[in-house]
Amino acid sequence: MRMYDIIEKKRDGKELSQEEIKFFINGYTKEEIPDYQVSALLMAIYFQDMTKEERANLTQAMVESGDQIDLSAISGIKVDKHSTGGVGDTTTLILAPLVASLGVPVAKMSGRGLGHTGGTIDKLEAVPGFHVEITNDEFIELVNKNKAAVIGQSGNLTPADKKLYSLRDVTATVNSIPLIASSIMSKKIASGADAIVLDVKTGAGAFMKDLEDSKELAAAMVSIGKKVGRNTMAVISDMSQPLGFAIGNALEIKEAIDTLKGKGPKDLTELCLTLGSQMTVLAKRAANIEEARNKLEENLTNGKAFEQFKLFLGAQGGDTAVADNPDLLPRAAHQVELPAKTAGTVSEIVADEIGTAAMLLGAGRATKDSEIDLAVGIVLHKKVGDAVKEGEPLLTIHSNQDSIDNVKNKLYANIKISTDHVEAPTLIYDTITT
Repeated sequence: MRMYDIIEKKRDGKELSQEEIKFFINGYTKEEIPDYQVSALLMAIYFQDMTKEERANLTQAMVESGDQIDLSAISGIKVDKHSTGGVGDTTTLILAPLVASLGVPVAKMSGRGLGHTGGTIDKLEAVPGFHVEITNDEFIELVNKNKAAVIGQSGNLTPADKKLYSLRDVTATVNSIPLIASSIMSKKIASGADAIVLDVKTGAGAFMKDLEDSKELAAAMVSIGKKVGRNTMAVISDMSQPLGFAIGNALEIKEAIDTLKGKGPKDLTELCLTLGSQMTVLAKRAANIEEARNKLEENLTNGKAFEQFKLFLGAQGGDTAVADNPDLLPRAAHQVELPAKTAGTVSEIVADEIGTAAMLLGAGRATKDSEIDLAVGIVLHKKVGDAVKEGEPLLTIHSNQDSIDNVKNKLYANIKISTDHVEAPTLIYDTITT
């Protein structure tokens, strides 16, 4: 078998066999096939697309290129949740204890962030003492005992995906549905979950800005999951404005605590209930979505979800006192309000630009070597559709920098106020099950 023939076949729009896909993935992972040939194949895929069978075979080949986590020792149906990313996306911090409070095992592998704020792991490390460096045996034991645990991703999970992504990044082939879908799903499948709920974002702060593109990506990932034996569904949710109010690591932990006490932002709470209901049904802990939602709402009200969060923190060394007293979390030296320059209705809060403003404060990483300031970030006071008076604070900037004029200017440029009536954006656009 020759790489030349595989490139030619895909260039001409023909379907690659499972053996051909395995040949190129294995050869590239072992550095037996050069970058320039794989680059040519990636560009052919970009223009010619892949069939559902090819996408599933590509994903499975990437899964088999490295470690696969065996979660069979955990009792029950293990359900994972994956978000395609956004600004203020605190859902994992809430969903893990929330669905675990119903007995759903959540064995979550998460990464660090590159961009607006830290990833789930960075956010959790804002809790004093919390650690993610535990063995797989300890991880499994914690999930069996407490129903929830979160650890960092294995260093050798889907090495083929890491190599391919680096190459896609420099060959203008990142924005390809089959390549995006197989990249995301390979990591989820290698992580060992039995079922997967996908939160696919759409809007300014999402990877996919267009709704139809988001639906296409969701359908592609659901198809891959089902073809490789994972019960998979997707929710299409809005990311035209930040989710919730908080953008920043310790700030998002505090917002997660508020939400688990039943006092969180409406949009964040609603999305968590939507995703959590799907997770609960896939785990067979409820017969239908309505029953699952009722159970989750009850546990937000009666305190069980909040107590589960404290149990989860303490089991991984975190100081549980922060749950009752969030002031123990890292705090920025300065809190600066940003007043509205005019009265009216907030008509736009450009999610990705607000996220960039948080990164300029130090809440995220501009490069993989950047150090995160866990205390800093932004807390919105207004969302799209809210009325605002002139001089009323739009948000509070939490900063450890003495001069933040550049951040203020960026925020003013990306929060629009209109004299017309403006409706809040739709939060949930669709659910994809096939």
